[in-house]
Amino acid sequence: MRRGGRSLRAIGRALGRSASTVKREIDARSTDGVYQPHRAQRAWANSRARPKESKLALDGPLRDYVACKLRERWSPEQICHALVLEFPDDESMRVSPETIYQAIYVQARGGLRREVAAALRTGRTRRKPHRKPDQLTPRFVEEMVMISERPPQVEDRAVPGHWEGDLIVGARNESAIVTLVERCTRYVMLGHLPGGHTAEEVRDVLVPLIQTLPEHLRGSLTWDQGCEMAAHKQFTVTTAVPVYFCDPHSPWQRGTNENTNGLLRQYFPKGTDLSVHSAEDLEHVAQQLNGRPRKTLGWRTPAERLHDLLTTT
Repeated sequence: MRRGGRSLRAIGRALGRSASTVKREIDARSTDGVYQPHRAQRAWANSRARPKESKLALDGPLRDYVACKLRERWSPEQICHALVLEFPDDESMRVSPETIYQAIYVQARGGLRREVAAALRTGRTRRKPHRKPDQLTPRFVEEMVMISERPPQVEDRAVPGHWEGDLIVGARNESAIVTLVERCTRYVMLGHLPGGHTAEEVRDVLVPLIQTLPEHLRGSLTWDQGCEMAAHKQFTVTTAVPVYFCDPHSPWQRGTNENTNGLLRQYFPKGTDLSVHSAEDLEHVAQQLNGRPRKTLGWRTPAERLHDLLTTT
């Protein structure tokens, strides 16, 4: 921009800096009135806060200690704290976990050999970047509506008709049962999946299951981010029931459903083939659960509470 004849103010606006800052930079890095960008870049690189080599790029007792403990499959954090305890008065025997990781993964810095990296619990010889939430690949093609956008009356169970759903899966992940539970009454509904549990198969079971309910009990459905709900948009268009998705690794956000699935395991133990159970079997189990008195309902049953809603609304 300087060679193009742009003014100091124009350069400053383009860079988000004041004109006086631009002038100081040009005055400091010019030869015979001509700005030298490459010289300026080298000067900046040499003035960085830590131009020195990594501690573990140098031979010595610190590097030997770290390499030895890594071979014993200690984590970098364990090594860092052990150094403080074993060498309390020797400040040269100090290293942060991040420095150890960089010595392993950033080979240009020198340091620890790749065979030492194999001793890490992950077994990786390359660092795996952790992406920010806004950089993650979307879970489904159709955009999810997250649980944070769910209406507050769903959270406090003030209004009936809001459901939580999930699958319980059988042996070798080959068979499954759809489980739905109403948050206010704890009423349970089970869906039969005789073949598989793809997104289309789950959708085709969920739609008629929800449509057996009167409209005022079709408020919403909360699910985890399992791939079986990839057809959630089609489900919503067909039933007019919005689907809200829990945050990753947050089963407590569907606590009622998680508790219900635990009760269902009395009937459908883990590691068994769930495809042997017919739709009639599932209906029988659901009736048993809905006929059990529940402490949280004042020792009334889910079936009684749902009957009250159907007869008074």
